[in-house]
Amino acid sequence: MVTVKIYHNVRCSKSREVCSIVAEKGIKADIIEYLKTPPSQKEIQELLQLLKVKAEDIVRKGEDLYKTKYKGKTISEKEWIKILAENPILIERPIIVNGKKAVVGRPPEKVLEII
Repeated sequence: MVTVKIYHNVRCSKSREVCSIVAEKGIKADIIEYLKTPPSQKEIQELLQLLKVKAEDIVRKGEDLYKTKYKGKTISEKEWIKILAENPILIERPIIVNGKKAVVGRPPEKVLEII
């Protein structure tokens, strides 16, 4: 049986929708509440490779923390990875991983591309 990994925030409706879609398809999910157990810098690098994006592409730019601390600043890839590891609230959600493929579940139906 296929098991997907979902980086999930229980307070996020999009994240909950993705969990529902996966469950409806009968797919087992390893749910990671990334605000409680933040990914390490290495894990973030691995996610970025699977997503085929740069760190800044998965930054939640609507978050107050981003607006007050990082908006308009020039930040390197390595620095963004460190910032995301230290401030997981800034990581776009949900992120779904299935083997060597990953997708940000926005809109939630994007999960269907990899399951």
